[in-house]
Amino acid sequence: MPISAQAQSAPDQGIVELQYLSYRDWQPGHNRMTVDAPAFYALVPIGDSWVVEGGIVYDAMSGASPLYFNVLSGASIYDYRTAGDVKVTRYFGSYAVSVGGFVSSEQDFLSRGASATVQLYSDDRNRTWTLGVAGTNDRINATNGIAPNSSRNSLEFVAGVTQALSANSIIQSNLTYYTGHGYYSDPYKSLDTRPTTRQTLAWLTRYNQYVPEADATLKLGYRLLFDSFGSTSNTFEVAWAQALPWGWTLTPGFRFYTQTAADFYFNPPWPKGYGGEGAHYSADTRLASFGAITAGIIVGKTLWDGWSIALRADMYRQDPDWQIFDSGSPGIQTFSARWFQLNLTKNF
Repeated sequence: MPISAQAQSAPDQGIVELQYLSYRDWQPGHNRMTVDAPAFYALVPIGDSWVVEGGIVYDAMSGASPLYFNVLSGASIYDYRTAGDVKVTRYFGSYAVSVGGFVSSEQDFLSRGASATVQLYSDDRNRTWTLGVAGTNDRINATNGIAPNSSRNSLEFVAGVTQALSANSIIQSNLTYYTGHGYYSDPYKSLDTRPTTRQTLAWLTRYNQYVPEADATLKLGYRLLFDSFGSTSNTFEVAWAQALPWGWTLTPGFRFYTQTAADFYFNPPWPKGYGGEGAHYSADTRLASFGAITAGIIVGKTLWDGWSIALRADMYRQDPDWQIFDSGSPGIQTFSARWFQLNLTKNF
């Protein structure tokens, strides 16, 4: 945990990290999805001005996802996802350029994309301006035969600044704009028909303050997102990273999320709210109005010869009554999830 804070500069150490994620979610009286996901990440500096980084993850998913409203599919499902990405960064003194590519494959879904980012540094390295763009092409082939060989294409733009305010504090603020067109409906939910275009605008700000007296760092975050589907979401985050003797760290965290419903979300499901063939309609509760709380903790330990280990545990609870900027969608059951993540890291 560094005492001073500064904007990003070229890393002088490599990183190899092994990760494992265990996830499970449920509703009252019903177990839903479980996910097991091993992953690998590496960052390797090459000389003084090149950095190559990338990772790969394999998700094994099983359970029963909801068809609509609070009704589960009733059938056991199994799916998997394999995803990987790579990014190359070249540092030129006062700026850096990154290019990357990524791919994610499931039984019924293939996503491919590329990205480019430019970072501009101030002379004292206390400020970094970031400009980036990413493009994605998705292919959907639902196993039930609905929407065969459908596609979705999108572009995402980001502009932001990271500023070291003092030796102990740093702030980051980004604007992200997403625009896409193609197939956005859920082929596994009856009558689900969503718009063929989507735009989102998100503002994200993070602030870190190191507290020397406690040898700890306060982390604050806020995100505001506007969605052309008609939904607006707010996210508030706070965490306290506490250094402890003998190389231990303890980081409790809390996150509150709230969103309004999409314009075409109706509850209860059909026939109420269904306007007939071709009308925009969804009973997917992920598009409903609700609030959600995530509480978690990270326990970390520095080992020997550049090795460290961290265990993260989080609990998530979603409830329509927790919507604070609007009325929550009625009749939705609470939704809960928990996940554990283990990271083993080597710095070299």
